[in-house]
Amino acid sequence: MNNQYVGKVSVGEVITHIILIILVLFTIFPILFMLVASFMDAKQIMAMPFRWIPSSKYFTSSSRTFMTNFIKAIRGNNNNNIFFRAMLNSLVVAIVCSVTTVFFSALCGYGLAKFRFKGRNFVFMAIMSTMMIPFEAIMIPLYMVTRKIGLMNTLPGLIVPFAISAFGVFQMRQYLLTFPSEYLDASRVDGLGEFSIFLRIVFPNATPVIATLGILSFRNQWDNLLWPMLCAQAEKLKTLPLYISGFAEEKQTDEGALMACAFLASIPMFILFFTLSKYFLGGAAVFESRKG
Repeated sequence: MNNQYVGKVSVGEVITHIILIILVLFTIFPILFMLVASFMDAKQIMAMPFRWIPSSKYFTSSSRTFMTNFIKAIRGNNNNNIFFRAMLNSLVVAIVCSVTTVFFSALCGYGLAKFRFKGRNFVFMAIMSTMMIPFEAIMIPLYMVTRKIGLMNTLPGLIVPFAISAFGVFQMRQYLLTFPSEYLDASRVDGLGEFSIFLRIVFPNATPVIATLGILSFRNQWDNLLWPMLCAQAEKLKTLPLYISGFAEEKQTDEGALMACAFLASIPMFILFFTLSKYFLGGAAVFESRKG
């Protein structure tokens, strides 16, 4: 039996793992702080040095309970109890924007990847150029157009401007460039129309990149604060970012309730990511390999 050095690790691998561990700690630190702080009062949160284990007095005090911060986060600063309405608004906007972004981006990316027509590259570069324009530059014109067509203080006003994204078109096009054209030709021979080919052949076989784009689109709209602040001025149309910002606007901010509210708002994103993590990571890997 030959002698083998099983489990031998190089210095480079050790350094790589140390760097990765440090990066992971930096990444999860804000999340852990948010979770721990959501069970503390403002005095404990602002104390230096920060104690990662809440004081026992916090749980035994007659004036506070274990879930006080979460109760206040749901009730709101002015006890308007619109937390669940704000969460529902955010869910509707994020889900609809994700669905439309995935569908229209896939449709556009399919056309740019598999159809040859005059000006195709120009169209693609024109779409990509919009990625270089910051949202702040088009925010006011977009606000004026939305107001002119009567979409202010409506859910469509929150959804329509984000129904498709240039990045989504780019991602779907790059993925579909290497989609076997033989499948498409065989479908045409069988008599399928182009839209049927897209729905029945292309779209079902792009699950990894669809999941990746869907999660990213959902996250973008779930975190969107600037546009709802302009477009949704009615109380009933507030989204979660607007609701959370209400805690920070108070003269005496309740940091504990703010952390509890932020933690509650993070739960749907955690559920979505861990539910679709297999597709998300697979889609990211495939996209990187095909981009290269």
